Amino acid sequence: VLNERNKNTMSDHLGIEFLELGEDFLTAKMPIDARTRQPLGIMHGGASCVLAETVGSIAANFCVEEGFYCVGLDINTNHIRSVRDGFVFAKTTPYHLGKSTQVWSIEIRDESERLVSINRLTMAVLKSRD
Repeated sequence: VLNERNKNTMSDHLGIEFLELGEDFLTAKMPIDARTRQPLGIMHGGASCVLAETVGSIAANFCVEEGFYCVGLDINTNHIRSVRDGFVFAKTTPYHLGKSTQVWSIEIRDESERLVSINRLTMAVLKSRD
């Protein structure tokens, strides 16, 4: 369902595929290829941020009551290791689920489970206008 919902979006363009939704986490993977590399042949930092914000945003929207939705307010990424090919895997878990903000942790790892980046995403919780 998540993969279908994200057709024709940036996450679809970058090849992000959702893997598992749990009680307090969401996981996804992204290929390292021409869409996600920078000129030096390693994963582009922006692609890493897109993956982090994608999984955090989707998870955040599962945690609000009907009539509310979440949008990104701030993202912080620390790049730990470069990746040249294969896939990277993101897992998000919440630090804080408040009424007006949420804060999420997203770890991105390579296929050998080595840490690639750590990310913190702050979401604003907004009331739907409908």
